Amino acid sequence: MMFRSLFDTAKNYGFLHSCKQGFIYQQKFSLVNIKLKWVKDRTMDSVVTCQRDLKAAGILVSIIYSSPECCLPIYRLSRHRGQLGLPNDLKLATFIRRYPNVFVESSFLDSGGSPVPCFGLSREALKLHCKEVDILRENMFELRDRLCKLLMLTRDWMLPLQTIDQLKWDLGLPYDYQDSFILNHHPEIFSFVRLPDGRVGLKLLFWDDKLAVSELEKNASLQQEEQDIKSGTFTFPISFTRGFGLKRKSMEWLKEWQKLPYTSPYTNASHLDTRTDVSEKRVVGVFHELLHLTLHKQTERKNVSNLRRPLALPQKFTKAFERHPGIFYISKKNDTQTVVLREAYNGGELVQNHPLVKIREEFANLLKKGLLDRSKGVYKKSIDAIS
Repeated sequence: MMFRSLFDTAKNYGFLHSCKQGFIYQQKFSLVNIKLKWVKDRTMDSVVTCQRDLKAAGILVSIIYSSPECCLPIYRLSRHRGQLGLPNDLKLATFIRRYPNVFVESSFLDSGGSPVPCFGLSREALKLHCKEVDILRENMFELRDRLCKLLMLTRDWMLPLQTIDQLKWDLGLPYDYQDSFILNHHPEIFSFVRLPDGRVGLKLLFWDDKLAVSELEKNASLQQEEQDIKSGTFTFPISFTRGFGLKRKSMEWLKEWQKLPYTSPYTNASHLDTRTDVSEKRVVGVFHELLHLTLHKQTERKNVSNLRRPLALPQKFTKAFERHPGIFYISKKNDTQTVVLREAYNGGELVQNHPLVKIREEFANLLKKGLLDRSKGVYKKSIDAIS
C-alpha cells in the first residue's frame, strides 16, 4: 500500500512523465553533464594555419600604405606589433624579410651612423591593396551592417574600441575604420562615448529591426523543418570530424538539445536560467551569429573572452565550444586557439566567399610565391646582380 501511494503521488506530480521525457526535462531545468572529446581535424586546421601570416602581413601593408611616405622604419612598425599576433620569439624584421615580393627594404643612417631598416611596398602589393580599398568602398554599407549587428548583439548596443579592434580584421573593417569608416561616412549611426572605466567605446545610435534577424532564422526555410519553424525550436547544422565517435548517451542528449527552444541572439535573454541547457543553446546561438559576421567564419578564442559582460553571457561561456564540436571546431594551430564555424566550410573551402576574402586569397598566393622564391634564392640573386 505504501509503494502504491508513493507511485500515485509521483504520478500526480508528473514525476514519472518527466523521467520518460529523458534529457529534455533535465535540459530545461539544469545543465546536463555531457563531455565530448576534442578530435583533431586536419582540414579545419588547414583553413586556420595560413591566417596568422596573412593577417600580420595585411595589417603591415595597411600601416605602410597609410603613411605619408609609404615607407616606414622598423621602429615605427614595431609599435604595432601587438596587433599582429606573431610569436614573441620572432623578430618583426625577420618576419617582414620573409616576403621580399611584398615588402621592399631600404635603410638610412641614424645619428650614430648605424643603418636603420625601412620597409615600403612592392608594386604587386600596392596594386593588390588598391584593389582592396576599392572593394571596401563598394561594400561600405554591407560592412556597416556587420558592425551594426555586432553592436546589436550587446546589451547596451556598445563595445570598447579595444574589443572592436581585436575583431576588425575578422569583420573586414578598414584598418583605420574609426576615421575613414565611422567619422567620414557614418557619424549619424555611431557615436564615440567615454566608458565608466575611462576607455573609449563605440555606441550604436539606432536599432534596426531589419538587421535583428540571425543567420539561422534567415535560412530557416532552407535548413529547418516546417514543424520546427512553427514551434521556434530551430536546429543548428552539425557535422563531425571523420572518425568522431559519439556515444549513445551523447547522441540522445544532442538530439534532445536540438529540440530545445531557440532564443534569438538579438532578443533580451535575462529571463533564462544560466544553469540550463536552454540558456546554453542561446549562448551557442550568439556565437553562431558572431562567427557568421566574420569574413572567414572564424576568430581567435581570446578575441571573445572579454565579451561576456557586453553580450550578457554566463561565467565560463566559452565551454560551449567544447560541448558542441559538431557546430564549432577549436583549432590549436599558430600557438593559440581559433574557433571555426563548421557549417561555413565545404572541406577546406568557404561555402560563401566575400569579395574581401577573394582579394585576401590573392594576397595569400603572393605571400606563398615570395616565400618560395626566397627559399630558391631568387631575391638574393637579384640583389647580388644589382650590387
